[in-house]
Amino acid sequence: MNSDGGASVPRKRVSLRLGPGPLRGPVAVPPSKSLLHRALVGAALAGDVSRVAVPETPSDDIAATLRVLRALAPAAFGDAPRPAAPGPVSCDCGESGTTLRLAIPVAAALGVDAVFTGSGRLPMRPMAPYAEAFAGSGAALERPGEGGAWLPLRVSGRLRPGVYRLPGDVSSQFVSGLLFALPLLDGPSRIDISGELQSRPYVEMTLATMRAFGVAASESGGGFDVPGGQRYRPDADPPVESDASQEAFWHLARFLGSDVSIAAPASSGLQGDAAFPALLGRLAAASPGSPAPEIDVSQVPDLVPALAVAAAFSPAGARLVHAERLRLKESDRLATTCALLRAIGCAASETADGLVVPPGPPPPRPAGAPVPVVDGAGDHRIVMAAAMAATRAALVVRGAEAVNKSYPSFFEDYRVCGGRVAAADGAPGEEP
Repeated sequence: MNSDGGASVPRKRVSLRLGPGPLRGPVAVPPSKSLLHRALVGAALAGDVSRVAVPETPSDDIAATLRVLRALAPAAFGDAPRPAAPGPVSCDCGESGTTLRLAIPVAAALGVDAVFTGSGRLPMRPMAPYAEAFAGSGAALERPGEGGAWLPLRVSGRLRPGVYRLPGDVSSQFVSGLLFALPLLDGPSRIDISGELQSRPYVEMTLATMRAFGVAASESGGGFDVPGGQRYRPDADPPVESDASQEAFWHLARFLGSDVSIAAPASSGLQGDAAFPALLGRLAAASPGSPAPEIDVSQVPDLVPALAVAAAFSPAGARLVHAERLRLKESDRLATTCALLRAIGCAASETADGLVVPPGPPPPRPAGAPVPVVDGAGDHRIVMAAAMAATRAALVVRGAEAVNKSYPSFFEDYRVCGGRVAAADGAPGEEP
């Protein structure tokens, strides 16, 4: 496996002209990024990451997790132990919120003095739940940055067993991070969750990964009880399968008229985003003139860009609700998804917690009209949703390199399936 991850470096911005035209053929989607993050955390805590199969060219987010885990647990990578008192280790999380939120409690449980950094919108993404939960815990978070930025963030001290309180409506990643870390402590702990736990499937992924490594936690009374003194087993076989979140874009292509198939699709039931075909079925079943289906996306927020594009071509449109957390992603994903829909001629609108998508399909573009431009806004899911929308009518996508965050081979797969890809000036397309 490639266990280095490399340094986080800015990528050259790429603008591509995509489509039109249907896609055809089989697609092998990369391993689930969410499951792979978790398998790597468990393997690092078990002391050996070599059993985890990582793509030869990992996504930017997985490279960030490899980089950070190597800094926190060098022995798991076959590296020499850190000197006794070298000062804080550097943990560059790139733009990966999952890396950051899983690794902070791990560093605190291991007692590793670390400084976490990040790029893009990551320094501004919410971190207060850890600051509040760690108060009096033995671990300290120090935020030397100015304004509202949370990064750089120094983590020092060591967590003690106790009760950790978290909100359920900000990000399930906080719950997952503590679930991974608390078994390492020398006594029992509890995670109390206030309000409804959103994105629950991601917590279920964490629990399944922990079980694979021989580590347990149990749910009770609005939280989780975590026994201490546990050890992650190095001979584990953690769950890893095709990424249902990325599969969604190829299901979207089929919905829009392409003839593509997914090799070895996700089947474990661990990934909530595997619900996407069923959601497409709801859109297709609505009759013209009927009320728009209202879809609660609180448990599957990553599906919103693909689902919104599908709704724009469906007979009754859709109303997507309980998606307010998307404003805190790689982009304000409600605003950028709405902008994408408007670029393809759909008169979508934002609400406080979602999107209203009118019935489709969008009207044809007038002959001779310029090709609309979509700003990828540094958001991989916006770029991939735009690429599939472009199978129906050409689009120029700026910032196409954002796919490297989760799916580096996306445009290679798109081309192999017959997708039309060219540089925005009409020259041969540049690979993101």
